[in-house]
Amino acid sequence: MEKAYKLLALQEGISNKKAKELIDRGLVYVLDRKVKIARAEMPEDTRFRVEKIDSVDIIYQDENIVAINKPALMDSYDIVDAIDEDIELIHRLDRDTSGVLLLARDREFLKDAIEAFKAREVKKRYTAWVEGVFFEEITIDTPIATHKRGGKAFSIIDKKKGKPAVTVVKPIEIQGKKSKVEIEIKTGRTHQIRVHLADIGHPIVGDERYGSVTRSKRILLHAKAISLLGYAFEAKEPKDIVKYK
Repeated sequence: MEKAYKLLALQEGISNKKAKELIDRGLVYVLDRKVKIARAEMPEDTRFRVEKIDSVDIIYQDENIVAINKPALMDSYDIVDAIDEDIELIHRLDRDTSGVLLLARDREFLKDAIEAFKAREVKKRYTAWVEGVFFEEITIDTPIATHKRGGKAFSIIDKKKGKPAVTVVKPIEIQGKKSKVEIEIKTGRTHQIRVHLADIGHPIVGDERYGSVTRSKRILLHAKAISLLGYAFEAKEPKDIVKYK
């Protein structure tokens, strides 16, 4: 028996540090099971599969802004390093979430963009695959409270202490016992879409933290479109969002 990250390092011919990073980023599998603990003891003949991350595509850029179609399984902060220039994130997407990510080149524009987010003057539209059959539009307005557990954020519905949150969900397609939906959020609470969909019994496919019972390479959520300060961008859906399985 040996630690997973050490076995992976030997298999891939990489450093222990790089192997641990790949596991921590959720990119390493044994058959169809994600390796979640880098220091887990595993048989020495274990064969790993490392998921490849899609390329970073630039949707649009000018002197103020860079709009990226962020691939899933990549941290928002890694986008800055990938572009390799003096830019700053205007907002963030979760590691599992693909789609439109905005960065600023100009400091004044960054300030204005942050103010637009605070004033709820930014429109954001998402698509996702959810558990169950979803067949009619619904507006979810239950308050959300966010807590920290082990350095990670976790949100819950809390009608007494939660902050206002509004999510509009529309059905797009039904495939078996899974549904594709379009989502518009009127507020920007941590994990808002994930916790709201879970609360109505339709967690996002692959979102084990909030109740999905389906294994997936990632949480099937895509930030499809965003508009602010006169700009409007849309990101092409990746294959796992275009069609489920």
